[in-house]
Amino acid sequence: MIWALFLGLAALALAPLGFALFRPVRTTGRREADLALYRAQLAELDRDRAAGRLEEAAHRAATLEVQRRLLTAPDSAAPAHASRGAAALAAFLFLIPAGSFGLYLWRGHPDIPAAPFQERQEAAARDDVLLTQLRARLEQTPPNTEAARQGWILLGNAERGRGRTEAAVEAWNRALASRFDPVLAAELAQLHLETENADAASALLVRALAEAPGEPRLRYLAGLAEAQAGRNANARSTWRALLADAPADAPWRELVERRLQDLP
Repeated sequence: MIWALFLGLAALALAPLGFALFRPVRTTGRREADLALYRAQLAELDRDRAAGRLEEAAHRAATLEVQRRLLTAPDSAAPAHASRGAAALAAFLFLIPAGSFGLYLWRGHPDIPAAPFQERQEAAARDDVLLTQLRARLEQTPPNTEAARQGWILLGNAERGRGRTEAAVEAWNRALASRFDPVLAAELAQLHLETENADAASALLVRALAEAPGEPRLRYLAGLAEAQAGRNANARSTWRALLADAPADAPWRELVERRLQDLP
């Protein structure tokens, strides 16, 4: 019975793939796809201008750039490989469940019972005991040593992983009191922002930026703290300066631009 259930779940998971295999193939030329994309970009620019997220000069420049790409879009149609694509999909429809079933027979352990709630509670209690012991040991360690600092960082990581924000903040503050580190300050500032404590985050970020003024993550978090505190003009100038200094291929550029657009 359980194997029939597994097969049914596998068929349900692969249904979208089967639909893609058997539906009629529609060949779209490259120019047609480019035109649709560029028209969508123009419509998005118009919406941004209407909402006040884009200035008139910036809208005009961006529109001209999209129109230039529209005019230079290639006219050649992309070759279709429908038969090879269908064959590959058909192979996957068979190979994915067969390979998964074989891997489960080889490495799986179907007879292992699920961990009951009581066992999970007991494991959590053991973790609490270990963390309490670690905290007591750190309290006896000289505070300005590297061993104490690393211990408080480890304890903060464990507490954050367990969702105990206040305990993680306390532990990381003890580590920063031993020796200030901009990287750890960024972690703690982000934790403050997650709990909507923008003032504490800003104080940390000011000190961290004094030591590492060019660090992109610190500058991004500084803008986020300003936005969370309602200082939108400060957030906007912080993020614009970050984008001005960022390389064109920075992987986080799109995130910052999106944050800028979302500012009221």
